[in-house]
Amino acid sequence: MNSPSVPVDSPAPSAWEELVTAALLGTERRTPPGCPPGREAPVALLDAAAVETVRRRAGLRPARAADRPQPAPEDARPALPPAAARRLAMLLADRPGAGGGGRRGTAPDLVELLPEWLARANDRGLAPPPEVLPALLDAARGRTDLRPAALTFAGPRAVWLARLNPDWRFALRATPGGGAALPHLDDPAKVRQLWQEGLFAERVALLSAIRAREPEAARELLVTTWATERAEDRLMFLDSLRMGLGPQDEPFLEQALADRSRNVRATAAELLSALPGSALAGRMAVRAGACVALDHTGDGPTITVEAPHECDAGMERDGVVAKAPAGRGERSWWFGQLVESTPLGTWTRRLGGRTPEEIVAFPVTDDWQAELHAAWCRAAVRQRDAEWARALLGSPSAPEAGGPGAVSLAERAKLLGTLSSGERAEWVAGFIATHGLSEAFQLLGVCTVPWSAPLGRAVVDALNIARDAGSYPWSFSGVMGLAERCLDPAEASRLDGLLAVPDEPEDASPGAGGYWAEAFQRLVTTLRLRAAMIEELGTPGA
Repeated sequence: MNSPSVPVDSPAPSAWEELVTAALLGTERRTPPGCPPGREAPVALLDAAAVETVRRRAGLRPARAADRPQPAPEDARPALPPAAARRLAMLLADRPGAGGGGRRGTAPDLVELLPEWLARANDRGLAPPPEVLPALLDAARGRTDLRPAALTFAGPRAVWLARLNPDWRFALRATPGGGAALPHLDDPAKVRQLWQEGLFAERVALLSAIRAREPEAARELLVTTWATERAEDRLMFLDSLRMGLGPQDEPFLEQALADRSRNVRATAAELLSALPGSALAGRMAVRAGACVALDHTGDGPTITVEAPHECDAGMERDGVVAKAPAGRGERSWWFGQLVESTPLGTWTRRLGGRTPEEIVAFPVTDDWQAELHAAWCRAAVRQRDAEWARALLGSPSAPEAGGPGAVSLAERAKLLGTLSSGERAEWVAGFIATHGLSEAFQLLGVCTVPWSAPLGRAVVDALNIARDAGSYPWSFSGVMGLAERCLDPAEASRLDGLLAVPDEPEDASPGAGGYWAEAFQRLVTTLRLRAAMIEELGTPGA
């Protein structure tokens, strides 16, 4: 296609985009770079494109050869059993939504089984086959919830690979210190050198490691550079003191209440309020106590509330945020912050030595009950007070699903987190037996996996009742998905009676019976698959 009658200048290396634009618009509207206009412009454009293509393919300048990467570190953990390695490859090969929209059918959702598989493999201290690491890192890149377990399972080679592939750099950020080895904590000179000279991630990892072993030594190390740290770094370092928090941290946290950063001050105040014996907790108790009283003039004791009329400088110094969010009254906003930062034992002493159950049962005047009880809920969660949590949760079989103290299911879920796993499961099972599944999804999310036998039976019985009532099965898809992942696999044989297509009531949703049969079949199939996964991984510690 060369045209010797039309000279073609060699376009500049940056002209490729101009050539593409001319080709898209046409040479009549855009003259190609280095080409004269006219009838021969299209041929000139092709010639210029050919020359530029050769230049782009062959014009790489020679450079110094890069250093070879260091060999991948050894992984001393025992290798996966062959059957477990094959199962992992299957789980990693699955992709969300691969089956398209609409009905899921009876096939298990393999990608949703990865978290449990990784947790069990980590419990057994097993190492992955090297060839699955890229797929494992790709899966963790797409799902942040997988990252902690996936990186633990991948081991030291995850960091080695992340340094070679920018797509996996999250592994460097998620691994304390970017995978760098911390100095021995018994070597004070190296510890101090890393603390003073290390990268931020390395310093956070170092402080956390020392805090887990010697809380006071970690705090003393932080004090040495506190005044020179950036505000955002001070906030992160201060947050590390949650581990091992105790009365010995109070003097340092009191000083942090005067920090120039509002976020640092708020975090220091929150930590101090979690120490019932702290001076800040005492100051908050005085302020909150002045707002709450017990009135005996009526038919029975009633709690009265007189919220603060201003947020003074002392309150702000102790962490009270003066500006209320949109839609909140200032007085109720200030009042809630005072109560949630007050030691819960204050109310027993102030309200006649009564128990938390008795206090929560008192009526509250002037529509202050929701605000007061919500603040008590936050205080119970912050102070990890199981007795107050039980009082605020109330009986799971109470007619009102809202409970005596919690004003939302999210708050109830947080309160349940202060109880033991067994008590938590028992309470949620009782709630489901009384109120069904429509309000139980958030509560199930805080229960330990696998679910206890009573909780599992309560969920399955509630699903069966919903099926027999002809309810829309897709309304329960979230709970069914949780059941697939959280029921004890040993329950599979007990569910065989639910696999048949049920007779549909006259007012049932058309086709609901078939959907329910598919859902229960998928549940049973998934449980049996999980049982096989567990067996393939072997016995922990074996």
